[in-house]
Amino acid sequence: MKNQVDESLYYSDCTLCPNACHVNRLSGQKGICGQSSEIRIAWSGLHRGEEPPVSGEKGSGMVFFCGCPLHCQYCQNYQISRTTSTSWLSVSTEELSCIFLELQKAGAATLNLVTGTHYIPSIINALHISHAKGFSLPVVWNSSGYETVEALRLIDNYVDLYLLDAKAIDKNVASSFCATSKYPEVLSPVLKFLKRRYKETDLDNLKGVLIRHLVFPGTIEQSKAFLHFFADNFKENFMLSLMTQFVPPKKLSPNQSFPRITDKEYEELSDLVDVLGIDGFIQERSENEILWIPDFRRDQPFPEGFADPLPYFLSLKHN
Repeated sequence: MKNQVDESLYYSDCTLCPNACHVNRLSGQKGICGQSSEIRIAWSGLHRGEEPPVSGEKGSGMVFFCGCPLHCQYCQNYQISRTTSTSWLSVSTEELSCIFLELQKAGAATLNLVTGTHYIPSIINALHISHAKGFSLPVVWNSSGYETVEALRLIDNYVDLYLLDAKAIDKNVASSFCATSKYPEVLSPVLKFLKRRYKETDLDNLKGVLIRHLVFPGTIEQSKAFLHFFADNFKENFMLSLMTQFVPPKKLSPNQSFPRITDKEYEELSDLVDVLGIDGFIQERSENEILWIPDFRRDQPFPEGFADPLPYFLSLKHN
């Protein structure tokens, strides 16, 4: 069995993410992620909107952690990624481990840890507890890609599949949509680290790396460059999920409108994926924008039929 970690070593002078804030989260100090050492989650349940192998038949067992080291201007999860409020559920390490176990009992195909970078020590200890009680789901690390290799080394032995964003390799695009021009230079060593770890990706057995790339509006050439970059460096090791449904929350862009990707651009990207021999998924075109902006103020943040809240999570939330 893998060992637990001393959370105080990491939270007392926090450098878990590339921001390296050096705050003492144990005393309640908060860095850019907006979180102390208290574990706070916004929602947990079965979600059927992930890539098919991750969702399985009943859905992926999601745990959405509050806070985020990366403040993307148009984050669809802005309600929980940017907040420093205390309105979301606080849980102990033991309660978090129970959530993992309850998701397994509910028939989840995977345990999907969403934006957990700033809680890595707590997640490790919760997984340690749950494994001792029979937990056996494949663990998916669902992240923005804004990581440090050192932090990934801590969690790596617990992760089966990395579901990692690669938002931009262009500094100007990263500055416009990720709020930091250094995103590409942070992403590069992370991808190299994972390439050394995984010679190939086997989605049938949920092992390896699945990279998500979202096409930002007006940046079609950057996405084409990314596809070439991916094919040249990672297509033998990783798989790709190309996402084309950029929908900015209206609260974050009330006076802005962005051009949707055109049918011609979509076909160009799809054709390029085929020409470059990249394996993976391409998001289907959809006119329904509601699906992509969850409302975490509700017990069911997603449209009916899209996801099922975990009863254990709701019992913690309302008691």
